[in-house]
Amino acid sequence: MTLQVKIAQGLKAVPAAAWDACAITRDKASVGDEDPFNPFVTHAFLSALEDAGCVGAKTGWAPLHVLVEDDAGALLGAAPCYLKSHSMGEYVFDHAWADAYARAGGHYYPKLQVSVPFTPVNGPRLLTPEGPHAETIRAHLIAGLRAVRDQTGASSIHATFLQERDLNALTSQGFLRRDDQQFHWFNEGYRSFEDFLAALASRKRKVIRRERRDALADGISIEWVTGSDITETHWDAFFAFYMDTGARKWGRPYLNRRFFSLIGERMAEQILLVMAKRNGRHIAGAINFVGDRRLYGRNWGCIEEHPFLHFEVCYYQAMEFAIAKGLDRVEAGAQGEHKLARGYRPVITSSAHDIADPSLRKAVKSYLDQERMYVSEAADELSAATPFRHREED
Repeated sequence: MTLQVKIAQGLKAVPAAAWDACAITRDKASVGDEDPFNPFVTHAFLSALEDAGCVGAKTGWAPLHVLVEDDAGALLGAAPCYLKSHSMGEYVFDHAWADAYARAGGHYYPKLQVSVPFTPVNGPRLLTPEGPHAETIRAHLIAGLRAVRDQTGASSIHATFLQERDLNALTSQGFLRRDDQQFHWFNEGYRSFEDFLAALASRKRKVIRRERRDALADGISIEWVTGSDITETHWDAFFAFYMDTGARKWGRPYLNRRFFSLIGERMAEQILLVMAKRNGRHIAGAINFVGDRRLYGRNWGCIEEHPFLHFEVCYYQAMEFAIAKGLDRVEAGAQGEHKLARGYRPVITSSAHDIADPSLRKAVKSYLDQERMYVSEAADELSAATPFRHREED
């Protein structure tokens, strides 16, 4: 079989069915502990970012997706790749590397980013179904990424929030490993939220019950909205929440109003909106995406401040939904040690980095060796601080 590597400057050039055949596998045996359906690498999600103008040359996220085809032109593998002119919206921070390289007289930008823009969620990045040629296809994708780096004059390649399979493929080809951590909630076969609370130390149960009670004390009600029940009115309300939070956190939110309409059209069945209402109007909300095994919490916002409402809408409601639907895990985004007290556990996330300049590569490698040790030690300490009962407790 002859393989050829091509570049697509946008997903309009790639049929949705062909892309998704590479990105999605529902053969659970082939993905181990991973989610067979990751909504963020689907053609629907990534093309919505492009069609809404959230990514593109004007935003510093120019699509340069790497494709591997057979000699008949059939798509066998793909990597969502972007030529970046900055380091915003990635959640794996390399600003210090860019600054140091600039002080040494180098040009860090442009760089290549292999990721889902604005989405700190683990998932496949070297997209190809498992099979007899999978390793060969992944090797061609990696070679293609390096060829794009050379042709564009990019300083480096950054593949972020990797599943173990892709991490191993990239590090075996000389990429540098970087570790960080998030906090995920694991459904240990709970039959109800009270069943989950029973696994916690007594004082922790009391705190969570009080938080949930206080969150709804001002006549606030909560609703789950998904599928065809999601309307443009819901999106109008949620976008107002998102803009308020985004403006305070980042100065300029990454997503625009059109993006939410597009994903509502293209993947409503994979979306859960948790909406809080008071006095007949929506005052807060969180958007979640539903996989086969996991619930992915992404954005939240509010137009009224109420104690503990953030925890209720973003964390406790997500946990209740996961229990109700039999999902294994809730991933609630980047950072946030405050999640630990609410039953979320530390989880290591990994990325891989290929840097062309030998001097910069050497300096980054030394830094990453030390950083990985710190992240591992911190995860061990945090794991010991979870709110779950110890064996000696009732």
